[in-house]
Amino acid sequence: MPSIQQHLVKDASGALGDLGTLLPLSLGAIGLAGLAPVPVLLGFAAFYIATGLYYRLPIPVQPMKAVTALLLTTQVSSQSLVASGVMIGAILLLLGATGWINRAARLVPGSVLSGLQLGLGLLLAGMSLDLMATSLPVGLVTLSVLIIILKIFPNLPAALIGLSVSVAIGALIGAPGPTLDIPGPVTFSLPGLPGISDWQQGLSTLVLPQLALTLTNAIFLTALVTEDYFGEQSRRVSPARLSVSTGLANLCMVPLGALPMCHGAGGLAAHYRFGARTGLAPVLLGTGLLLIALVPGGLSFIAAIPMAGLGALLLVAAVELALSRRLWAAKPSCWPVIAITALVTVWADPFFGFLAGVATETFRAAWARGQKIA
Repeated sequence: MPSIQQHLVKDASGALGDLGTLLPLSLGAIGLAGLAPVPVLLGFAAFYIATGLYYRLPIPVQPMKAVTALLLTTQVSSQSLVASGVMIGAILLLLGATGWINRAARLVPGSVLSGLQLGLGLLLAGMSLDLMATSLPVGLVTLSVLIIILKIFPNLPAALIGLSVSVAIGALIGAPGPTLDIPGPVTFSLPGLPGISDWQQGLSTLVLPQLALTLTNAIFLTALVTEDYFGEQSRRVSPARLSVSTGLANLCMVPLGALPMCHGAGGLAAHYRFGARTGLAPVLLGTGLLLIALVPGGLSFIAAIPMAGLGALLLVAAVELALSRRLWAAKPSCWPVIAITALVTVWADPFFGFLAGVATETFRAAWARGQKIA
């Protein structure tokens, strides 16, 4: 039976499992979009610590992917970002507090959720390969180390060892880390108050694309995957509670300069695959981010991690998410629904994948009823 010390080491290793998603997106928003680093990192730190203490399971905290991607590729002001975070937070808080989101989650067919899970895993795998391509030697060696440890030495902290190996090899061959171009000392600065045009831009450009992804991945799928992993322990992790915690975090912290944040099924798969089993993992990661934000030189510490090493972590998590037990246990009659949902998710986005899956499942159910009558 594993000792308490072994549990602590595994939780510490599992805490690092989702860095492949967290760091590239959040540091990209800091280095490329010009967000102030201290409030961004403090936002993640506070939300991670609160999440670990409340859920007592390794529930992840991630940047809202659609918002962050649009922030990096379009001209969005910091005030519009604040407006979008407040609007998303208010909507999620309303859906969770009223319990409407629980009722909505019960209406989503299991085959559609399995397809979304497969599609999101494939999307994460594509992102991980892009990261690994920044330095193939680092990416391949790190991935090999991770696979060997996970398969042959499962009691060892795979993420800790894998990241250490990637940092060592990256330093030897000069593999690129996250790009951070922050002149002068790191300071705490608040965004300005949004005006009417900022609210309009936030709604049209950021809120509508993000809500679809948040509802499917950060809430419905996160609750489903938590139940798959933890069974009876997952009672607290309902769609309504995930919606409320996400809503409160964004309402309270985005106006202070944090990046819009959510939970996520991919992050949960990452934490779990690398050993996290309790709420200690989120608390440890949140504490680490807190120190990085407040200690001078902290950002240079995480910038030393090669992007290719983060990609290897992300690839392992992507496979864990995509090839779930629920997928293998699906009935053959559900396979077309799962496949169409996954394909449209990869080709377009999770919202359209969801719509395609519901339409396909409706057709499949009607056809099955017709066959019984005949």
